[in-house]
Amino acid sequence: MARCPKQRKKAVIAAISMDRGGLRCTCNIEIDEMVAIFLYTIAHNKKNRQLQVTFRRSGETICRVIKTVLHSILNLHSILLRKPKPVLENYDDPKWKHFKNCLGALDGTIVTVCATKENQERYRTLKGTIGMNVLGVVNQNLEFIYCLAGWEGSAHDGRVLRDALIRPNGLKVPKGFYYLCDAGYSNCEGVLSPFRGQRYHLKDWDGRRPRTPEEMFNMRHSTTRNGVERAFGILKMRWAILRDTTWFLTKMVTKKVNACCLLHNFIRGEVGADVFERLYIDEDEDDETDVVDEELIPHIQPSVEWSEFRQKLAQDLWDARNWATN
Repeated sequence: MARCPKQRKKAVIAAISMDRGGLRCTCNIEIDEMVAIFLYTIAHNKKNRQLQVTFRRSGETICRVIKTVLHSILNLHSILLRKPKPVLENYDDPKWKHFKNCLGALDGTIVTVCATKENQERYRTLKGTIGMNVLGVVNQNLEFIYCLAGWEGSAHDGRVLRDALIRPNGLKVPKGFYYLCDAGYSNCEGVLSPFRGQRYHLKDWDGRRPRTPEEMFNMRHSTTRNGVERAFGILKMRWAILRDTTWFLTKMVTKKVNACCLLHNFIRGEVGADVFERLYIDEDEDDETDVVDEELIPHIQPSVEWSEFRQKLAQDLWDARNWATN
């Protein structure tokens, strides 16, 4: 059941205070005001001077409060980050049921940053903007499983993914399971990308039906993988600090990206209907089995076996469609 705004506010404060997040009040400022300052900062992307006027606090207090609340939220990563759960045989979601053993979807997005003059070329993206490349992995409920922020905007998505897999506390992909990704990634064990040279985006069909197994696979793949793009869209609509240029240092922005993902998961768990999700859909067109104690995929590398797996899955989708039509 969805909570009222006052109840949700109390839930946020309780989650990041005391034993769970380590946030404590001081003799001059209460926890309620500390949380309000932080949320106001990331939701509206306000500068320190503007926050001083709004909350009538000194610049030093504003800066200290933001860092304190930020670290308290990051302390909750083990609680708020979701564990991946595979799609099983009896999964009833029409988007995900075609991809058995799928754990979710992953993609990269660009978050604008204010880099120093000597680092601007490293952070310059293909569109000419200055930003960092953020890898996000979401589950079937658009909740973040993993987030890796900090890579330069010039870094390729595949390079960021390889780095995520080799980190000690990075992304874990058990053997036999996989994530959906777009054509920017190679089709390798653990990540399932669409067929290249075939229609992929939903608007490409324009009401026409798929003509080959590869096109059928791409259509199903596009419909399902769209979830990670929706998650990024909701994230940037809710937190202005992720969609507008901010004056915080790059290292601080990296931490705030992770904090925004954690708060995104918390809100989706507390709110029955997400207003920002409905707004994003208008603009654009649960099993309890955890994946643990499995042999992990140490790196991604194209293989004949994985290409054959994708081709077999495409043929199965095509045959199922023809059987249902006849």
